[in-house]
Amino acid sequence: MNKLTFILGLLISLGGFAQQMTTDYGAPVGDNQNSKTVGEYGPVLLEDIHLIEKLASFDRERIPERVVHARGAGAFGVFECTNDMSEYTMAAPFQEVGKTTDLLVRFSTVIHGKGSPETARDPRGFAVKFYSEEGNYDIVGNNLPVFFIRDAIKFPDMVHSLKPSPVTNKQDPNRFFDFFSNIPESTHMLMRLYTDLGIPAGYQYMDGSSVHGFKWINEKGEVTYVKYSWKTRQGVKNLSVEEAAEQQGKDWQHATMSLREDIDNKDYPQWDLYVQMIKPENMHDFDFWPLDATKDWPEEQIPLHKVGTMTLNENPTNYFEEIEMAAFSPGSLIPGVEPSEDKLLQGRLFSYFDTHRHRLGANYQQIEVNKPKQKVVNYNADGYASSRNKEFPEADVNYQPSTRTEVKDHSKYKAVETPVNNVAITQKKISKTNDFGQAGDFYRSLNKEQQASLLKNLLGDLGQVKSRDVQMQMITHFYMADRNFGMALAKELGYSKDDFTRQH
Repeated sequence: MNKLTFILGLLISLGGFAQQMTTDYGAPVGDNQNSKTVGEYGPVLLEDIHLIEKLASFDRERIPERVVHARGAGAFGVFECTNDMSEYTMAAPFQEVGKTTDLLVRFSTVIHGKGSPETARDPRGFAVKFYSEEGNYDIVGNNLPVFFIRDAIKFPDMVHSLKPSPVTNKQDPNRFFDFFSNIPESTHMLMRLYTDLGIPAGYQYMDGSSVHGFKWINEKGEVTYVKYSWKTRQGVKNLSVEEAAEQQGKDWQHATMSLREDIDNKDYPQWDLYVQMIKPENMHDFDFWPLDATKDWPEEQIPLHKVGTMTLNENPTNYFEEIEMAAFSPGSLIPGVEPSEDKLLQGRLFSYFDTHRHRLGANYQQIEVNKPKQKVVNYNADGYASSRNKEFPEADVNYQPSTRTEVKDHSKYKAVETPVNNVAITQKKISKTNDFGQAGDFYRSLNKEQQASLLKNLLGDLGQVKSRDVQMQMITHFYMADRNFGMALAKELGYSKDDFTRQH
């Protein structure tokens, strides 16, 4: 017996390697190296469940890659607020000096596929997920402060032109410049992209931008339009075409590895977060529309205000679970932040959520990396991999409003009214409700036999309701529609006038 065999045997006997392999349903695995066969040299049996399940799991290891931003790297960290912004927003991470918020960042290339080199010329995605106490807040942007187009209706065509040809399967400048030649608004973005900014030396050496403006809302309901900028403390560093070619020959995954190695070595990358602010009454003070995603906000006209500092200090331990399944969306907003009227942003509000459901399933927000820190309370139900609804104390109630639970809305966080083209975007009940008029007209249009049938049919279900409060409220509704029908319903259910007097 050689020394290695002896040591291994000793460790096993002492329990050093005592962890037992199991199947996905928890049963011990007897042999993970040899399939079941008919005799020593015969064919493999279909009854070898461990083999079949292992292969079936392997066959499904890959999920659809992102249509854009497929290639990426990420890390966890913390944001520290250094400037109390409560005068302008209720957003939890920005409320007091010294407040810290855990976060996740994913950097990416935009157009190229999942296995593409990080030396390619391409905008870089810069997405930050704040795990705040009032929900997950995502700032989803790029390293450049502008974009190619200003309207989401052009986005699929733009991406198609930049992706490989459906005929040759090759990315072709003939195709994307054919598209951009018809899109004059792309000029600004193209000029930025074709500087060395188009090939960052590493993810920690680039700035970030929200690209879009958003609306900050304070406790008084006052609106301020803002645009976010991340400024790297490592300094902006880029690669020339020649340097990129040299780097690709050495390691075309350099940006991912550089970020990871810096964090492993405790040389934690940092960015300062700034906002630029415009009051609604000043939105037309410029020679451009601030909510046009092809336009930058010049710092000399719209000053930067520092909000805080982000530090990345923890690498993912499982890339697939923590980065590939991470889902970011500009629509993941918290109280104090609302979307602006930016036409490109408005399309992204739909598209990102829709993409996540395609890639990760209807309940992607229940995946660990996407879960908010606080308990989720709503009645979105079921679907693949649903695991949330059993948490409610009143499990039978999966709707709202209800007299059986105290789950209520937060009126403080209703959307703020914003005038747009002399019309207010609002979130309130219409004034002409008249909930009972037509119902009463319909009842009185029925003949005696139909009215009796209506009463009988309604009593069949309403009579099963155990809550007197619910029954009385329903009787009140029908009474408001037609006095005679309401009284008949009350009589059949055993209520008197005094019952309603005591209730009110």
